[in-house]
Amino acid sequence: MEFQDVVRRRRMVRKYDVERPVPEEIVERILANAVRAPSAGFSQGFGYLVLDNQDDIARFRTAATPEQDAENWLAANVQAPLLIVVHSNKDAYLDRYAEPDKGFTDRSEDWWPVPYWDIDAGMSALLILQTAVDTGLGACFFGLPVDRIPAYREAFEVPDHFNPIGAVSLGYSDEPPRDLTKRRKSSSSLVHRGRWSS
Repeated sequence: MEFQDVVRRRRMVRKYDVERPVPEEIVERILANAVRAPSAGFSQGFGYLVLDNQDDIARFRTAATPEQDAENWLAANVQAPLLIVVHSNKDAYLDRYAEPDKGFTDRSEDWWPVPYWDIDAGMSALLILQTAVDTGLGACFFGLPVDRIPAYREAFEVPDHFNPIGAVSLGYSDEPPRDLTKRRKSSSSLVHRGRWSS
């Protein structure tokens, strides 16, 4: 598929044919692309938890279900043949930028203008979404309720230095096509040239 087609066709898909598994070669291709995301200082502070059986996905739902408003969280209701939870590792970045070639002598995060560890993990998630489209899958990125992250960590033995920035559900879409053109903002309302006010 041409890259422009991948960009144009990418949508958040929330309903899948759960009886149709994602072939292992596609899972491996998705993960191989994910780890090629850009990372500041080539820190590669990523981590992925792959859940590809319904028992693990049910355990994920249980861990991610908040006590109130569970119906508002995709994490608590997701039904998919495959989930990939994307994590960032801040320590990998702080360690890398304390090395001599980076010019910093400590692991302080005070000088970082934004948390690049989370941004880079988000770029990795985008590569998962784009690869899904390229392989004929649907996918959706969604967050975990913040108060359920400890339960998620415990359920899946995730080390403390890996922070789940979100999960991607994947599978063969079972949704009718949607036309989002009326809701899409115009480029002129989002893109500014020369000065923001122009």
